[in-house]
Amino acid sequence: MFGFSKVQSQFRFSEKKPLIRKIFTLLTVTILVACNLPSTPAPVATNSPVPTKSVPPTAAPTETPLPHTTVDASTMQHKLLMGYQGWFTCQGDGSNTGYLHWFKNNTPDAANFRVDMWPDASELTPDERCATGMKYPNGETAYLYSAYNPKTVMRHFQWMSQYGVDGVFVQRFGSELTDPIHFATRNVVTQNARAGAESYGRVFSMMYDTSGMDSSTFVSILEKDWKYMVDELKVTESPAYLHHNGKPVLAIWGLGFTEHPGTPEQAMELVNFFENNPDPKYQVTLMGGVPTWWRILQNDSLTDPAWADFYCALDVISPWTVGRYRSDMEVDLYKLTMVQDMAAATECGAEYMPVVFPGTAFHNENHSNLFNDTPRRGGNLYWRQVYNAVSIGAPMIYNAMFDEVDEDTAMYKIAATKDDQPVGVDLVSMDTDGYKLPNDWYLRLAGAATQMLRGEIPLAKNIPIESGAVAPPTPTGTYRIRIQITTTSDWAVLTLNSGGTLINPELVSVSPEAINLGASGNRFSIGQPISRANSGSSIELVVDVYLTALQAGAPLQFVIESGAIGSTTVKLFNYIQDAPIEAGTLVLYDMSKMFSVPAEKFISP
Repeated sequence: MFGFSKVQSQFRFSEKKPLIRKIFTLLTVTILVACNLPSTPAPVATNSPVPTKSVPPTAAPTETPLPHTTVDASTMQHKLLMGYQGWFTCQGDGSNTGYLHWFKNNTPDAANFRVDMWPDASELTPDERCATGMKYPNGETAYLYSAYNPKTVMRHFQWMSQYGVDGVFVQRFGSELTDPIHFATRNVVTQNARAGAESYGRVFSMMYDTSGMDSSTFVSILEKDWKYMVDELKVTESPAYLHHNGKPVLAIWGLGFTEHPGTPEQAMELVNFFENNPDPKYQVTLMGGVPTWWRILQNDSLTDPAWADFYCALDVISPWTVGRYRSDMEVDLYKLTMVQDMAAATECGAEYMPVVFPGTAFHNENHSNLFNDTPRRGGNLYWRQVYNAVSIGAPMIYNAMFDEVDEDTAMYKIAATKDDQPVGVDLVSMDTDGYKLPNDWYLRLAGAATQMLRGEIPLAKNIPIESGAVAPPTPTGTYRIRIQITTTSDWAVLTLNSGGTLINPELVSVSPEAINLGASGNRFSIGQPISRANSGSSIELVVDVYLTALQAGAPLQFVIESGAIGSTTVKLFNYIQDAPIEAGTLVLYDMSKMFSVPAEKFISP
């Protein structure tokens, strides 16, 4: 998915509640304890149990599928569904697309490798292997795969069955639909996915990605292609095709995003075509992959108020959040937004499908991007998102992505160590963050996440399955401190510029009116609507965090920045003992100021 690195009748609209603009105005975070949202009851599971240990590698998929169970294709309820890019091809695989997505310039060497992870290739058979000019540390040739090969895609669905993954949204890129070669390739990949889903009892659905499409033609292209999918490929006739509320499920990703095609009027035209089509065979339950800030029409969302009508007209609303947070605290802060998003979706008559992801980076495509930009932290980043989604009662989850090694969100089997990767290129492996993990760790996590979503295992804030890995040790010389930021400005940022490093932030409390919250590395941010700031109202953020990597004899250099309105006060607390003790107060009346604080204030009671 490209991103920031993705009606039951003709009277469907009258069945929805009237659009109430106030739910799309600048809603702010709500304290979770006040929400008390009930979770929906979990149905009886039909999936395979989650393996307690890694599954041994299997031979090539057999003509007769391995024993498996069958997922209920009639509903999205209590399902964790992944995105399936299927966009990887190789020279000589029959697709005539070369090394699509693997390499730049169609040159299969380390200098042109464009993805950030190396898929585990140990199970590929000779007729699946795509030779490259890359070498493993032992000098052997490094092989890749092609999603054009039905055997490889069959294995992917075999994995889904083995690990208890319900199924996938097969991506269909609108920008490729007018190119005969790419159009044919996408059709083959779709048929491969269909065969895999049918063989292994998984579900599949289609997801259009509008990235890169022409604003003047994208509506007609998508409408024409859906008719082709229904009439020619007959995807909705598959027993494995996902349905919800009695209709086939179709997703469109990208409408409403900044720098993406379309107007609100065009988006509503698509809604009307898919939800209210006079020919019932083309009608769908329409899911929208929408901007993170769809509800307030800011940041990654286009700001025309008419976009609110489109978002509210969807059957399922799924805000894209890949890359939006790094720390558990940032995930928890976003949980406050999720509660309001789900309430807003319900007000519209829609269902809510949050997005979770394991980590992300986009370094090899563009080396100006950070390597391992959003670390996976052994699965802890992923699991906290799943926990939060389930704890607020989300009925379904979209998992980015099964196979996207481009942006480092892949959940399938990945090289476990550097020895399992080719040399000459920076790649994220399972042990990059200091955790020694098996290559199938994220498939196992996804299976456990699915079980927790269905209520088959208890709600768990920490990963409930064992990997056998030992977490990286906590750095020596680590001290807990508390930071309290209070401001009457519209925004304020506190940064530790030098003298030490802040790690593992934990949210203590936050004002319910706060927005634009952040906690990443040495930087903490908070904001409020400018109307509140102009009235002199204050907001507060309290965080416990760990101070480490102190520089001998050097003070801690903090910088406070804020908007031009009001003032900002930062209180720092020594928290070595049972209760925090105030160690210093920093006050900013201007827009930026540096403060020097002796480190000794925090390293002893």
